[in-house]
Amino acid sequence: MYYVYILRCRGGTLYTGITPDVCRRMRAHLRGSGAKYTRSHPPEALEALWRAEDKIAAARLEYAVKKHLDRTRKLALIARPDRLGELLPGLADLSLEAIPGVTLEECLEGGFHG
Repeated sequence: MYYVYILRCRGGTLYTGITPDVCRRMRAHLRGSGAKYTRSHPPEALEALWRAEDKIAAARLEYAVKKHLDRTRKLALIARPDRLGELLPGLADLSLEAIPGVTLEECLEGGFHG
């Protein structure tokens, strides 16, 4: 099981990533060891989260979000994560599940267990 997430970072920028352990990855981002980008743009909020059946599906979703969605469409996806199939119809064959309402704080407090 893998997860794809979108973070809102300092300055209002958006960062998309994948991980098998959401909370561990959020802690790493906040420590400055999660990704080069989040070292200089620390995360402020976990904006969207999807569960993928495997690493390949997660990587396809991450790539599609990064390469095919501009900021406006990413914000539309954040507002309605269930619209993934509309915004990225090429991923219809994947088993992806939007997980609403998970916050960065919940992860840091150990409240999210996938």
